[in-house]
Amino acid sequence: MEPSPTPAVDYLRQRSIPFQLFQHTGPVESLEQAAVERSQNPQQVVRSIVFRLAEGEFIMVLMPGPGQIPWKALRQYIGQSRMTMANEEELLEATGYRPGTVNPFGLPQPMRVLIDQGVIDQPQVSFGSGKRGLAILIRPADMLAALDQVEIVNFTGQA
Repeated sequence: MEPSPTPAVDYLRQRSIPFQLFQHTGPVESLEQAAVERSQNPQQVVRSIVFRLAEGEFIMVLMPGPGQIPWKALRQYIGQSRMTMANEEELLEATGYRPGTVNPFGLPQPMRVLIDQGVIDQPQVSFGSGKRGLAILIRPADMLAALDQVEIVNFTGQA
């Protein structure tokens, strides 16, 4: 077996979760470009957005493509009035990944993960792999099987 490019790939392989790797031929400048190159629609490109709730406490929200997280609904759902998007340093600390490569697999410590229903509804989704230009393509059922604890939310139905 070839050497693993990232902790996420190791994590999925160790759990025998079916997935594919997709190597982009050049820099990825937009979500739309990523979707086209992966033969997906933009809703299938999952954004893994990390929020800082308190010192050393983070939560990840998986959103389909261009979907926006309604902050008010998120704050209500998690019962927290104050939160910020994790900055690059916090992102690296919490996930081990840099912006644009974040995914919920192989994190250095457990993190609460919320998955929007719009992600689950896709036939296949893709994530950053932890390495620029390399994406993980996976079926939502396999993604759910790979993650220990997740919460399914419906933010795409809200504004």
